[in-house]
Amino acid sequence: MSGPQINAGDITEWPILKVDYLTDKDKVAALLPPGIEPGDTPHVNLSIYQVAVPDVPEYGVFMTVDAGYRGTTGMYTLGYGIDQESAVFISRDMNGQPKYPCEIDFYRYQDKISARCTHQGYTFIEFEGMAGDALPAREKFEENEWWIKVLRAVGGAEKAYDFPPHVVRVKSTYATKAEIAVEGELGLLESPWDPIASLLPVREYQGARLWWPEFLGREITLEGPLDPEAYWPHVDNISGSRWPGYMGGPKPA
Repeated sequence: MSGPQINAGDITEWPILKVDYLTDKDKVAALLPPGIEPGDTPHVNLSIYQVAVPDVPEYGVFMTVDAGYRGTTGMYTLGYGIDQESAVFISRDMNGQPKYPCEIDFYRYQDKISARCTHQGYTFIEFEGMAGDALPAREKFEENEWWIKVLRAVGGAEKAYDFPPHVVRVKSTYATKAEIAVEGELGLLESPWDPIASLLPVREYQGARLWWPEFLGREITLEGPLDPEAYWPHVDNISGSRWPGYMGGPKPA
């Protein structure tokens, strides 16, 4: 199957490679700050993409776990690794989107699908697969992502903030232009900067697909505050992601 056709070299209408698996419930819970609740299943979604932002290519990967906030189901986002540095800081500072620089190799050659994500010299995600059959059509749907906007106090005083932690809700509505199953193999590799292999290991691989979304709407809103004292152990992170860290980089073992 091919999916929607585009002009040669066009950066629009690329599919997103979506990879799903289950991990351990306690591993998910350990990464969530107080106030964000684990979902019913310890589901991890990896999305590897190329989109135009705003009119130049941005290659990226974002990693989420199922989680809810105040009774609304959604996904807590651990990181957006992207190759477009100009979008990192404005996204993080304005909306709390956990972006950081990352090298992404993602391409399709005929039916072969290949993706690789590398940060600080460590490749932490690999995927190789083959495009298969078209998946059944589905209705439009809504997704909620949870980001955290927070700013530690100037000077680094203990448990002090210039802006205490607040949840940011990203409510997106999609339709599906096309979706194709992908038979492939996911590899999570050890990295001190993106410790997905150790902190969210694969317990049950659930499959992969190429998804051509139709973006129907997106609302980014500041929601409620989180307990600033309870959040403090989560305030350090690695390179703008929400992986546990400290001022020197990866969190010590």
